[in-house]
Amino acid sequence: MRPAATAQITTVLIAEDDDHVRNALVALIEAAPSLRLVGAARDADEAIDLAHELHPDVAILDVRMPHGGGVKVARELQRRSIETKVLALTAVTDRDTVLDMLEAGVVGYLIKGSSSEQILESIARAGSGQSTLSTEVTGDVIDELVGQLGTRRRGGERLRKVRARIERTILDGAALQVVFQPIRSLDTLATVGFEVLARFPGEPQHGPERWFEEAAEVGLHTELEVVAAKLAFGHLAELTDDVYLSINVSPSTAVSASFRRALATVPPERIVLEITEHAPVVDYERFNAGLAELRALGTRLAIDDAGAGFASLRHILRLEPEFIKLDITLIAAIESDRSQQALAAGLISFADGIDATVVAEGIEHAEALSALRALGVRYGQGFHLGRPAALPA
Repeated sequence: MRPAATAQITTVLIAEDDDHVRNALVALIEAAPSLRLVGAARDADEAIDLAHELHPDVAILDVRMPHGGGVKVARELQRRSIETKVLALTAVTDRDTVLDMLEAGVVGYLIKGSSSEQILESIARAGSGQSTLSTEVTGDVIDELVGQLGTRRRGGERLRKVRARIERTILDGAALQVVFQPIRSLDTLATVGFEVLARFPGEPQHGPERWFEEAAEVGLHTELEVVAAKLAFGHLAELTDDVYLSINVSPSTAVSASFRRALATVPPERIVLEITEHAPVVDYERFNAGLAELRALGTRLAIDDAGAGFASLRHILRLEPEFIKLDITLIAAIESDRSQQALAAGLISFADGIDATVVAEGIEHAEALSALRALGVRYGQGFHLGRPAALPA
């Protein structure tokens, strides 16, 4: 004859600062044959120490106990006593507190005033890893979870729509256009190059920066930049051989195989790659290695937005570009602002020292043009010198 199976005993730790509630819980657990009380704490720190020492099966926590409350204890138990299941027993029913405790790892949330039978059943369920929520908090929790699920679904649907739109734009030549802003000699006003700018005439009416941000969200940033570059390269034959095209590309696109293939269709020495202040370079050595082949063929590098922030200056120091483009904020009042004049003069002197050519952006009026000439800037672009437009037929 087989011996009778031994009943499973669940060890329990209580953490409660109210003496009356703590004593009532102690009496309830000690009277239950399937439970064994291993400790009773009065605050969060004591509860953490006891749980770490005793590793109970279940810890019953008051949410608002001293020295950090139940959230602190639940999080520490997740880290230091992962096998302990945490059950909250509290008078607090507001949704934020309930969600904080659930996020901290509790498997049950009971309201003080629950019957002895409910408490014992919840301890048993917690010991087996099952959840318990009092009816007083269940509705709010369900509402929150439904709301979060709805938000995730809406976000996923938005990204699916964005991806479909970007894919259509990549395939549809009419959905993406390029315009060209002349870069001129400030002495002769002769055109030496054009900066290529993308335009998206269709819906939604976002600016180019937003289109490329959304393309990055759905993993199509390089594909969209390469399509824009190919479109620009198709116009190179319309320009005289002494005029270059300046293409805005992200670092990842510049060293991608698809961009290299596109660049192989045009004379590389007539292409300048613009890297902006806003384009992070994670690994300069790796990026320089990726650019080495293109630069060996004659492709040149420009750092855009110089003077706008530290990133552009770091780009200049680490990438040694052929062109440094002064940001529009640096020359907005250069004809009268002595600090702008001094900073521009410093960058111009620095550029001369590394054999780089300075191009001033955002030249809006004749006074700025005269001031930049006086400072020794040789090239520039801006509405005063020519607005972005299609190339003349």
